[in-house]
Amino acid sequence: MTPTTAFPLGLVIFLCSLVAAARYSDRVDRVLSRVSIRAFGNHVDTIRDERPDRGEALRAARIPTTLRAYGSTTVLYAAIAAVAGSILGVYAIWGILTLLSIDPETLRATLPAPVEFLAAFGGVQALSILELSVLFGCSALTVGALAGSGTYWLRWWYPSYVADARARRIEAGLPSTVAFIYALSKSGMSLPNTIRIVAEQEDTYGEAATEFSVAVRQMDTFGTDVITALQTMSQRSPSPQFREFVDNLVSVLQSGQGLSEFLERQYQDYREEAESQQEGIIELLATLAEAYVTVLVAGPLFLITILVVIGIASSETFGQLQILVYLLLPVANAGFMVYLSMVTDKLDPSNGVDGEPAAIEPPSATTIPTARAHDDVPGPRPHPNVERVRYYRRLQGLRDRFGHPIRTVIDQPFLTFAVTVPIALAIVAWQLPAALEGGFDASAIDDAIAVGSLGVITVFAVAYELHRRRLKAIETQVPDLLDQLASVNEAGLAVVSSIDRVRDSDLGPLSDELDRVWADVQWGADLQTALHRLETRVGTRSISRVVTLLTESMNASGNLATTLRIAARQAAADRRLERERKQAMVEYMIVVYVSFLVFLFIIAVLAGYLLPNLPSEGADLATGSGTTELGGLSDADTDAYATLFYHATLVQGLLSGLIAGQLSTGDVRAGAKHAAVMIGLSLVLFAIVL
Repeated sequence: MTPTTAFPLGLVIFLCSLVAAARYSDRVDRVLSRVSIRAFGNHVDTIRDERPDRGEALRAARIPTTLRAYGSTTVLYAAIAAVAGSILGVYAIWGILTLLSIDPETLRATLPAPVEFLAAFGGVQALSILELSVLFGCSALTVGALAGSGTYWLRWWYPSYVADARARRIEAGLPSTVAFIYALSKSGMSLPNTIRIVAEQEDTYGEAATEFSVAVRQMDTFGTDVITALQTMSQRSPSPQFREFVDNLVSVLQSGQGLSEFLERQYQDYREEAESQQEGIIELLATLAEAYVTVLVAGPLFLITILVVIGIASSETFGQLQILVYLLLPVANAGFMVYLSMVTDKLDPSNGVDGEPAAIEPPSATTIPTARAHDDVPGPRPHPNVERVRYYRRLQGLRDRFGHPIRTVIDQPFLTFAVTVPIALAIVAWQLPAALEGGFDASAIDDAIAVGSLGVITVFAVAYELHRRRLKAIETQVPDLLDQLASVNEAGLAVVSSIDRVRDSDLGPLSDELDRVWADVQWGADLQTALHRLETRVGTRSISRVVTLLTESMNASGNLATTLRIAARQAAADRRLERERKQAMVEYMIVVYVSFLVFLFIIAVLAGYLLPNLPSEGADLATGSGTTELGGLSDADTDAYATLFYHATLVQGLLSGLIAGQLSTGDVRAGAKHAAVMIGLSLVLFAIVL
């Protein structure tokens, strides 16, 4: 490639590098924004009134930029994509013509068997300069126009996509958010303070809390009243359901009706709607489970069987089988998992275990006096014990992580990959020299890869299940904890005494955590600090909601019984919805298991009994019109088919296991145990058959 022909490719790389750098560098992003505004800002201003929905989508998606800047950058990126597409189109046509100028026989000898038909297009005669110019111009304009228009459309579609995703998450968390607001209002807290508290709980209440931060900013930054702030928040929200709630709330505030009664009605309505929505989603998941078994388990099995029969009878189909096993099967399953995650995202995010617990943060270093080494006037030398405590706290994180490795791994299951993946790679590397002798032989290392993958997945599955079951056991006891706290508080005991009384109850793992809360109180910590430490240790939404509700209600009123009863009903409703969904999806998880076992059995029969018993030289079958020749398989072909079938069961086992966990819990990580079981079954069966 000469410098003249390489210059356009270098230009494409430079332009694409600028766009990629803008995503990670604020300076590059500012430069591109300024250039785009100066070049296209006036054009964006002229079409702003024609498409007001674009500005609304930007605000609803919470993208931190103006419509003028975003629109100008969109035009600039579309122009860059058009230029890059045009240049790459020229290179693509040039490469195709160069390839097609090769002799057909040379192409046929070079290309793999599944694509040998492309050799018929070889031997294209050299084109004239005028023909090449017209062809290059047409192809460049076509590819460039598609790239530019596609980029322009995608950039304007992205805010609406983000806004729709936010709307789904807002509506999914709206019942629990309204319950929290209702509980705080019953404790005697004013609505502006309630809104501020909700806005601070983004980690607990998600996008619904993010919406309330708009109202808080309107009140604190612009000095608006609470009604105007709520109206502004309603106008900018992407969720129709949330806008309806806020509009009704504003009407209640303006009319002077009872706020608590309104919130109670809204809470009950949203709980009933959440239950009906879950019923619809469960029915959809059931349909998806049946479709998965039919299309992505039985369908590939049918295609594999047909292609094997065709390959034996008449022609070579090994290449098509490789495409099916190594490309189509993983891509189709990955697409199904993405769609399944979008469906389960509509469920209440509070259901289930919410991921890894929050990391334990040591107390702030500001609580310990430190030596002011750089002050002009040196301070008093700290006591040696204070120095020891300071160094202890600096090393506390390392001590907690490496001093208790099992507990660390259970708290953060993904850390298992840091140990198991290097071990698995070392096993594969140890077997790699044998696979490279006389050319690369994948069958020499596939067992090492399969066993290593099984070990990695099994260790992660064990750690994750221990982690999940511990958190599940804690969350299951949350409604009982709230009910008992409410009963004790109704009897006249203070909150601190209520904690002391309740911790002696049988609350499973939650009793141990309450003992630690009481120990913090006895050592001098106030109850709010002790509860926040509980929230940090456990790190689930349910505990975060309980801690926030308790701490904020204690600031508003000492009578917490009503507030705790409301929270208990909400927690019990969440657990009930989760149990109903789990019970409904168990049968479909069993269907996935049965379908995989059928897939495994048929593939094992093909690999272990059909292929080895076929004649190696072929055979003649008698038919009504004469004889038909049946193709044979050599020993090498039989081994290749057996290896491919072995890989097919491993791929299907991994993907089916992950989807089984995603169907049953909504979390693909819960499918690790199912994937480990299915991969283990594949290993055992093929070890027996082959």
